Amino acid sequence: MPTELSEQQTPSFEQFANRDESGNIFRWASDFLLMLWYSELKEQKKLIDKTIKALLNLEIDLYDNLQKTESGGRIDYKMSRYACYLMAMNGNPNIRQVALAQDYFAQQTRKTELLSQDPDRLAIRNEISEGNKTLSKTVARHGVFDYGRFNVAGYEGMYNMTNQDLAERRNINKEKLLEYMGRTELAANLFRITQTEERIKNQNLHGQAQLEDAHRQVGKEVRAFVQINTGDTPENLKIEMPLNEMKRELKDARKALTDNEAPTDSI
Repeated sequence: MPTELSEQQTPSFEQFANRDESGNIFRWASDFLLMLWYSELKEQKKLIDKTIKALLNLEIDLYDNLQKTESGGRIDYKMSRYACYLMAMNGNPNIRQVALAQDYFAQQTRKTELLSQDPDRLAIRNEISEGNKTLSKTVARHGVFDYGRFNVAGYEGMYNMTNQDLAERRNINKEKLLEYMGRTELAANLFRITQTEERIKNQNLHGQAQLEDAHRQVGKEVRAFVQINTGDTPENLKIEMPLNEMKRELKDARKALTDNEAPTDSI
């Protein structure tokens, strides 16, 4: 397997097309990854895992888009055009061939705004939902009777304001705050949730007041961490395309990314 491909050596996307026994068109992940200049096995695996996660979070049939195969101890994946699109979206746009692939797919879908979005947002948002469920059960066992007040305490620590105040500042419905957050802010909130639960259990805290204080303190610590690493406070982080809209448009993009008609453009 080559460790590096020059731009002159790299075939076009359409040249990678194969047909299975039923006549369905697919691309081998190994071919497409090298086309994107991902030659290191570790980085290839990370990009494949991200593509699988994106398909699952979009609730799109995995088998129809990315089939794992194994032959002679070698693992590869048969990928649909749409799976290749998601893989390109998850790639590093600082790599020239990834940027060319993203531009190619943008021309096919006419949804260039999606390429500035991070599909990982969907995965982190799902983790937050699960984390909140677990946290609510934990705090209930430890004596919290007003979960709303407990939740607000975390926002006060992290944002120096309540979730209602943050929603008004951003002109967003309070219940939809998470849907507009970017990857960094979502990850920070996930960290706030998981670390609050760990502190409650490890310090064996009990009662509404103690748990609110713990949530507020963890929020303050996450706030400081965000400021150190981004140079800005959490409330000033950029809001993104709402996740439900992003999810809908990603699904709609499938219609334009079929192999029924071979595009004339190529990368």
